[in-house]
Amino acid sequence: MTDISGVTPEVTPEVPHRPVGRRAVLIATGATAATLAVGATTAAPEAPPTQDPAPVAAAAVCTLTKEMTEGPYHLDGQYVRADITEGKAGIPLKLTLTVVDDDTCAPLADALVELWHSDALGEYSGFVGNNGHEGPDSGTFLRGAVLTDSRGVAAITSIYPGWYRGRCVHIHVKVHTNVTLTSDGHFTGGQEIHTGQLFFSEAITNAVARVSPYSTNTVTRTTLAQDSIYDEGGAASGLLTLTALGTTTSAGYAGTLTLGVER
Repeated sequence: MTDISGVTPEVTPEVPHRPVGRRAVLIATGATAATLAVGATTAAPEAPPTQDPAPVAAAAVCTLTKEMTEGPYHLDGQYVRADITEGKAGIPLKLTLTVVDDDTCAPLADALVELWHSDALGEYSGFVGNNGHEGPDSGTFLRGAVLTDSRGVAAITSIYPGWYRGRCVHIHVKVHTNVTLTSDGHFTGGQEIHTGQLFFSEAITNAVARVSPYSTNTVTRTTLAQDSIYDEGGAASGLLTLTALGTTTSAGYAGTLTLGVER
């Protein structure tokens, strides 16, 4: 099966679906995550790894960075919902993303934060089979969007992503303004003001990869250092701050990041 670029994903890294504009964005670290404590089972309890903290000033730090490619697996008009798991097995991930104005760092309310990513086996909804694993395909699992609140915060519940050939573990993100919510739970219209990707600590991903169902994904995993898109820029390039939600890897993680966007 081929992706929409016409190239077989099993042998070729992800190819951009379309060029991304030259808009610059600001990304700052720091946001408070809620906790989530449900988990998959492992053979034996293990202490969750911790992420090395990035050096930051006491006040919020904004860092100029580029946008990231949309990639080949985007689908328009996904559900507006806070939980995008649809029963997919995996280690819990509670994301708290704060959207701020890049000029003032003031929170941006009613912005729509849209996410999509692969399941534990590296399969995207709407494209199941591209990473060599067959299964049910709703066309909507691990896809969705949330409006930011008055503090600019969008909270989304998902699972830790898996990996597919040629890419490190990541989540795709878009930020939209002035969207219209539809009666069937979707969104339409508005302006797309940011396209990027979220990335994960290698130490934590290594631990996750040892837990079922991630451990059944036999596709060779690309690391952050090997990835063709991540530029080793840390939080400035979308690297999440991850905090353990329990005493084992299976208990899951909270992921936080502040996105500064050009309105």
